[in-house]
Amino acid sequence: MAFAVWFTGLPGSGKTVIASRTSNLLRKKGINVRILQLDEIRRVITPDPSYTDEERDIVYASLAYMAKLLTECGVNVFIDATANRRKYRDTARSIIPQFAEVFIRCPLEVCMEREARRKAVFSPKEIYKKSEKAGATVPGVNIPYEEPLIPEVIIDSDRMTPDESARRAADAIIALFGEKYGN
Repeated sequence: MAFAVWFTGLPGSGKTVIASRTSNLLRKKGINVRILQLDEIRRVITPDPSYTDEERDIVYASLAYMAKLLTECGVNVFIDATANRRKYRDTARSIIPQFAEVFIRCPLEVCMEREARRKAVFSPKEIYKKSEKAGATVPGVNIPYEEPLIPEVIIDSDRMTPDESARRAADAIIALFGEKYGN
């Protein structure tokens, strides 16, 4: 059985960059990883998202189940998704035997600055600017972001470079799961 690692944190915290660079480091060690980037997958599951609690429940449960199926087929998986509610990540933990969380911790102000200037391919644009609108549901602003209680890895992305962050994540993943999970 392969492993799954959920990279969680506020929008703009650096999840996508760190997950990608971590994947590259592991690949150099012969450990292949498939990244499930929620912003890309959401375009298929909910092409016109409403970001309601009900929709989030469905999207995150689907994401956890995709990761479960892939790990059962021997594919290591990184899940790149905010998952503002702890229960979303706990669902994945409960159905995937080899599971870990990497919490990308970053102050909201820094996330807002980064998000305003990023050139993401799949992420929605101007997330924090939209938080000013009535009825907005932006994690950490209009709705809570529930930090992991006991993540396997914590990365303070405002204090470390993306490369340092990726090295820390890769080292922790190898320590947790060993190189035997290379495929």
